[in-house]
Formats: sequence, structure tokens, C-alpha cells
Amino acid sequence: MLSTTRPAGLASILAIAGLGAAAASAAALTGGVGSPLAVWCLAPLVAAVGFGRGERLALGAAVSLAAVGVAAIGGLTLSGYVLIPAAAAVVSAFALTSTVLGLAAALVILQRNMGREDRRLRLALAQLRQVLDEQPFLLATLDRNGLIGRTWGREPAGARGISSTGLTIVDMASEADRPQLRQALAAARAHGAAEVAFAPAAEPQAWLAISLRRTSSGRLIGVLRDAAAVHARELELEQARCEAEAQNAGKSRFLANMSHELRTPLNAIMGFSDIMRQGLFGPLSDRYAEYAELVHESGGHLLDLINDVLDMSKIEAERYELAREAFDGREAVSSVLRLMRGQADRAGVQLRGLLPREPLDVLADRRALKQIALNLISNALKFTPRGGAVTVTLQADGAVMELLVADTGIGIGPEDLQRLGRPFEQAGGAAQRAAGTGLGLSLVRSFAQLHGGEMIIESRMGEGTTVSVRLPVIDQPEAANAP
Repeated sequence: MLSTTRPAGLASILAIAGLGAAAASAAALTGGVGSPLAVWCLAPLVAAVGFGRGERLALGAAVSLAAVGVAAIGGLTLSGYVLIPAAAAVVSAFALTSTVLGLAAALVILQRNMGREDRRLRLALAQLRQVLDEQPFLLATLDRNGLIGRTWGREPAGARGISSTGLTIVDMASEADRPQLRQALAAARAHGAAEVAFAPAAEPQAWLAISLRRTSSGRLIGVLRDAAAVHARELELEQARCEAEAQNAGKSRFLANMSHELRTPLNAIMGFSDIMRQGLFGPLSDRYAEYAELVHESGGHLLDLINDVLDMSKIEAERYELAREAFDGREAVSSVLRLMRGQADRAGVQLRGLLPREPLDVLADRRALKQIALNLISNALKFTPRGGAVTVTLQADGAVMELLVADTGIGIGPEDLQRLGRPFEQAGGAAQRAAGTGLGLSLVRSFAQLHGGEMIIESRMGEGTTVSVRLPVIDQPEAANAP
């Protein structure tokens, strides 16, 4: 009976014991509550003692009380036999002895169970203390002011003897780091959690980090750990970042200065070659005229390259400023189409422009928009074989101007698509790479982002490429003045 732990089984056992005791007491043979067996009404309570739990004791007491009531009612309503005194004494002694023996057995079982439970709790507590003492961090209790109470775990460097100093966590830190520790304590009290790192006063070269949590009682629990390695790594990363930024800034300044210095003599070279090309001071032989044409063409290519490098340097240095103005977007794209028409004819590629009939008023940087169209059309012509076509479409989508350049060229592979748009990244074969610098699409993307827009490239090998640039630059004065 005492081995069961299920509530339903316990209730059944106590009910059977109570009914048995009540029946024995109330039977006509015994004479109700005055019978020698009336003490058996305590059997449910004696059985519940062996279980040793409050709710089971209460249930046993309730069943015993019910058994007494049933025995009393049975003694009043049923006529029983009158036992001779000698028999009554024997029955009474038997009932009392069995009840006392049952109570003794229940107490023994109770003591055994309590001892087993006590050993289990002591073992669990010892294991918990071992885990706390051997964990790699220092766990400490703190009052609201940061006074250190009990501690568990290993003391990190810079916190030796923290368990017996009687200091606050603020006193442990260097003078420079104490204000942020006070702020962390206030944040933990107010919001329930905070984390801060600091240099300990005992060992300034060390570095500690503490995570604070507020308990339901209002006290704080802190987890202190050695963060020297993490701090050193952060310092290294910060130093590397500063060096990289300095080198990048130096590179941008160098490219900007060199580009500016190269443009002056290059303009003179192009001017003189143009004079020779036109024969303003007399005719030249065919060979010299051809050389003058090559010098002028090479100078133009070099000037375009220098301008691209100068623009990219300004963008990377965050010094490029858009010169926004209101103009017709069709005019900028049309001028680029007229400029590239000769190159398309020489390459044997059909260049088509699909522009809206109505004016497309935009508020943008005119030069940047021309540069976007020029770079996209130049790239499309470079990757489109003879007999192909390049289509330039300009359209409005609400407040967004969309410029699409689609070609029927060789297409771009998936591995190249992921790289395009970054400075000096190129796609295609050796011939296509030699014809450019890898700055065209990077400038297009940068100019689009400066306008708050985006560039999207879609391509399949052997099926051509479509590049779309979406810029939120359409001038809508009526929408801006709307309430």
C-alpha cells in the first residue's frame, strides 16, 4: 500500500482502508464507535503518514474522520452483539496493537523516505556547488549599490581576492571606467539587464567584462569574465580599420591629384593632335595624318579613363556632390545616343532609342545621367557582336525614371554577375577586358545610389544582357504641393 505514488491509487487505498475500518466498527458484531475495533478508524491516517506529504496526510485525516462518522451512524442505527468482557478486551488489544504497529511501520517508512530525499537533495546541492565553482566565469551577487556578496567560480585576472575585499564592483575599476560602471548598475536596476567592460584598478593591463541581471528581489547578479583576448582583438581590428581607411584615403587623394595633373598636359596633346588632324597649318602626309588621328583617339581614351578614376576617387572619398538641376531627361539620353551612333556603326551594331514623346522633367545631375547612359551603351556595344542590336529605353514609373539598355550580345555568366558593379571588376574575354577599365558599371551603380536609386543587371549566356537603372528623380511639383 505504501509503495504507490499515483494520486488515484492513493485515494483508492485510503478509501478502502477507511471503509474497512468503518464497516468493522459499525457492524453489529462490534457495536459502532464504542466497539473495541473503533481505533481502526485511524487506519487511513496511519497509512497516509507513511507517504509523508502534506496533501496525503490531509486526505488520510479526511478519510479517517469520515470513517468515524460512518461508524457512529452505524452504531446508532444497527443493533449489535454484546461481547463478553474477556472477548472485548482481546479484540480491543488486537485493534490497538495492529494500529500501533501500523503507525510504527509508517513512521519507519517515512523516516527512510525522508532520509533518501535528504541524501538526494544534498547530492544535488553538492553537484550544483561543484558546477558553480568549476565554471569558467565568476558569478557574484550584488546589492543595489554594487557591493559584492557571495561569489562562485574562478576569479579572472584583475579580480583576485574579490570574494574577501568587501568592495563594490565600481571600486574594482580604474578611475576612467568607473562612470560607465555606475551607469551599467543604474541601467540594470531600471531595465533588468546591462553589460559593460572595464579595466581593473589592480591590473590596468587586464580587461574585464561583466553582465548584470536584476533578480525578483531587487538584488543584482553579475557574471564577471576575462575579456582581455576579445579586447585585444577589437583593438587590432580597430587599428586595421583605421589603417585601411587611411590607406584608402591616401589612394583616393593620390588618384585625384594625379588625375588632375595628367589632364592638363593631356588636353594640350589632344589639342595639338586635333590641329594636326585638321591640317590648320598646312597639309600632312597620309602617314602623319594617320598618326595624328591615332594620337587624338588615344588621348580621348586616356582622358575618359582619367575622368572615371577621378569620379571614383571622389565617390570613395565621399566628396562627390551632385549638381542637381531641372531638365528634360530625354535630352541627356538623346545626346549620348548621337555621340555613340558612330561607334555603333563602326562596330556593325544597330543602336535604337525608345524615348517618350512628352517631356520627361527630372531633377538630377545632368552630367551623372549622361555618364550613366554613356557607360551602359558603351558596355553594351563592347559585348554585342556585329549584326546585333542595342536598345535604349527611357520611361517613367510614377516618380521613378527608368533607363534600360538591352543588347543581344554574348551575355554574362552567373559568376561574373556577382562581381560586376565593383571597381575594376570586368567580365568577358581578353578582348573585352582590354577595351575597358572595369570602372563603367561601378560608376553607374555609384551614381544611381547617390540619386537614391539602384542598378539591376539581368543576363543569360548567349541571350544578351539588360541593365536597368531606376532613379527617383522625376520632378512632380503638383504632387509636392498637394496637401
